[in-house]
Amino acid sequence: MNFDQILAAIGGFGKYQKILYIWICLPQILLAFHMMVSIFTGATPRYGCRENSSSGAGNQTTLRAENASLSESSCFSSEAMLRLQGNRTERVPCARGWVYSTEVFQSTTVTEWDLVCSKAGLNSLGSSIYMFGLLVGSVLFGAMADRYGRRLVLLLSIALQTVFGVAVAFAPNFPVYVILRFAVGTTISGVIINAFVLGTEWTCTKRRMLAGIITDYTFGLGYMLLAGVAYLIRDWRKLQLAISAPGFLLIFYIRVLPQSARWLLANDRREEAIALLRKAALVNGRVLPPAIQAEKWEFLGGSMRSHSAMDLIRTPQMRKRTIILFYIWFVNVLVYYGLSLGVSRLGTDLYLTQFVFGLVEIPARSLVLVVLPFSRRFSQSGFLAIGGLACLLMLAVPADHPNVLTGLAMVGKFGITASFAVIYVYTAEIFPTVLRQTGIGVSSMFARMGGVLAPIINMLHNHNPVTPLIIFGTSPLLGAILALALPETADRPLPDTLEDVENWDIRMAPILEILEPHKDFDPAESSCKI
Repeated sequence: MNFDQILAAIGGFGKYQKILYIWICLPQILLAFHMMVSIFTGATPRYGCRENSSSGAGNQTTLRAENASLSESSCFSSEAMLRLQGNRTERVPCARGWVYSTEVFQSTTVTEWDLVCSKAGLNSLGSSIYMFGLLVGSVLFGAMADRYGRRLVLLLSIALQTVFGVAVAFAPNFPVYVILRFAVGTTISGVIINAFVLGTEWTCTKRRMLAGIITDYTFGLGYMLLAGVAYLIRDWRKLQLAISAPGFLLIFYIRVLPQSARWLLANDRREEAIALLRKAALVNGRVLPPAIQAEKWEFLGGSMRSHSAMDLIRTPQMRKRTIILFYIWFVNVLVYYGLSLGVSRLGTDLYLTQFVFGLVEIPARSLVLVVLPFSRRFSQSGFLAIGGLACLLMLAVPADHPNVLTGLAMVGKFGITASFAVIYVYTAEIFPTVLRQTGIGVSSMFARMGGVLAPIINMLHNHNPVTPLIIFGTSPLLGAILALALPETADRPLPDTLEDVENWDIRMAPILEILEPHKDFDPAESSCKI
């Protein structure tokens, strides 16, 4: 009996797993807060030069900008708009600083540290450094989890995220703010990948896709909730504190969060794994089959050796699948954030727009729940194609049809959001247990590279509006083609070793076909039921 059959015997998606998913989902709401809060805390309100020393921060008569977008005239004084420089004229920059509209925001990082005009690039730099933190965290915490276990690293990530998140609210200057945001970014990757893998490794074959989809639902919920919280709290420091402090409430996770029995077996800790499996069976109202002995699982831990990221490309099949998965992760994040940043230029109400962006993720993930049981491979390819085609179709729509452009952008975000939901499940099912956390960690690193590049590519819109859409359209289409070269994993047991990956066609038959009759194990009674 392999581990998937053991899970089926004790209840692969019973009460034990449902309780586990509750613990996994709660931090996802806080993750969405941290991921999207800079939209509000780093927003640039209308601003203009402070024309005299007595001008207050709320003096609206000095505002030269017509809307919230950066206006060149806001960077120059209206008192002496021109001055003679030889045979040419030159506009005079603001000499006394800036004043900002408080119509929408009481304060942001931009208004507090004057990140406008010549310093406007620092705001984007801060966002890029934050995304780089996610990249570092995906590698660091992924490797740590394979060595020290999913539970320990997940608890550490939640604790550090809370501490650094609260510290951000008290940052005395912009450099310290950026450093603390970088630290928060690293911990976010630790929570994302470890919570997902922990759920996946405790779930039976037919239900394990819920480990990714259900957590994605709560991320979308957090996305929408943030719009409401930010609407009520217009000061950036108070908002940052409001989204970070609730993390202290998760201290009880130390008592309730379990370790991964699959990881324990893979690391030759059989007694602990058996104890956890007995507990899970008891909670699920099942009995661990008495014939199950530690030596039955020798293939998981008997010939263990240390594994590294290099093992992802050491063997032919693992190398091919790893490269394809890395590219798909990169494309998903690139287009996801690229479209989100692009649609925000529509000039609609910021809070309502962000709420709708979160809302559209719900039907996208719901559709994934419907189609994913039939095929991982075709679902991944199809959703990537939808996202890419929608972006390319936007090229054919004139700029004076904003409603049509918005509709296509939403279709593109729908497709790429669904693709994002699939790739988490698909990746966990392709990488073997001994490399699963490392593989997802490195995949997340490539994804964060896409996140770093997304705002840079969007900046190309100022030079050529067509360029970003071409990139956001063609890159997912290439990913859709490459996805067809991946193996189908629906209703297949998870691979545990590199040998399982290389011998996929031999080992990866549907569970019911490889299940051998056993006097203490009845597949009909031990199926994966809710």
